[in-house]
Amino acid sequence: MSETLRPAAFLDRDGVINVDHGYTYKPEDLAFIEGAPNAIRRLNEAGYLVVVVTNQSGVARGYYGEVDVERFHAHMQAELAKSGAKIDAFYSCPYHPEGVVAAYRLDHPDRKPKPGMILRALRDLPIDAGRSFLIGDLPTDVQAATAANIAGHRFPGGDLDDFVAGVLLQAGAPLGPK
Repeated sequence: MSETLRPAAFLDRDGVINVDHGYTYKPEDLAFIEGAPNAIRRLNEAGYLVVVVTNQSGVARGYYGEVDVERFHAHMQAELAKSGAKIDAFYSCPYHPEGVVAAYRLDHPDRKPKPGMILRALRDLPIDAGRSFLIGDLPTDVQAATAANIAGHRFPGGDLDDFVAGVLLQAGAPLGPK
């Protein structure tokens, strides 16, 4: 019995879902980008899997550990639940070629602009790649989407819910309630 494929909305984390304070990892530092919880709920209601793909070079740089990233994501998920929103999966890349932590000092295929995290999600989850897209705030995010053969959209800032509504309209997808 195979699962029905669903489109996925791949979202970068820092600068798209939450305010990027520079190596943000403490739960108490979580501040959502304007409209982010509503945007994620909109995607959920439109039938999209919501998948976070985030470079977390702070691990390689020795600023925090992978457990801190997981703790931050759990807190984010709990805060989103208060708005009726949820993230279906988190993929993070703790590697950086100039890291100070030897175990993480490499140019890993998951590190955007490489498409590794997206490709892993496409293998792991019942995703229809042809109807999927990525939203990121940096050119490297869009480059990763292009390399994974999915649409990429650069979020310029502002209200994420308004931006997501525009992307869904462009894709001919249902907008879901505001």
